[in-house]
Amino acid sequence: MAKDIGEIECKLENCLTDADGSLVVSLRVAKDETYTAKQIVAKIRAGLASGKERLKAAFCWWREKRSLNANSYFHVLVNKIAKAMNLSEEEVKTKMVLDYGTIATEGGERIIVALPKNVDVKDFYPYAKWIGDFSAKNNRQYSQYVFYKQTHTLDKAEMAQLIEGVIWEAQELGIETRTPDELASLIENWEGFRE
Repeated sequence: MAKDIGEIECKLENCLTDADGSLVVSLRVAKDETYTAKQIVAKIRAGLASGKERLKAAFCWWREKRSLNANSYFHVLVNKIAKAMNLSEEEVKTKMVLDYGTIATEGGERIIVALPKNVDVKDFYPYAKWIGDFSAKNNRQYSQYVFYKQTHTLDKAEMAQLIEGVIWEAQELGIETRTPDELASLIENWEGFRE
């Protein structure tokens, strides 16, 4: 699997066919993304200088990241739930991510890891859910875990799903949440793709 060089928001600028029939694509990067784009280009140039000649490019539609207001509200509710349940905020945050978050993927495949049964997955990654145990050919016991995305990597739709679950949990504990109109406004601002 190739290592990602970087990610930037861009627009298709031009698409031409070269004399030999090859396609030449140019992309336009917005002013606020130029620093990141220059870092990516520097990595590409370093790779070319070291003898690498080919790149693999993957394109996808840009999805808006979740708003900071949504993230702030998530943490406010986590704090209130933690106090009501006499737990740490980190324990509650982890539980909410595992109950209502989004499974992490790479290339469209769920990220699943196997660790020796006596190893604590939390020493390596906080948002991992146990999915089963198995014995290897060497008779060693392993536990399998599926990874969930960290909250700062969620897009708007994924953050909305997480917060809706956290709101339900808070209401079950009698914790006051925003009004339905306020919640509808937040959710409306989270939805959609930038094209």
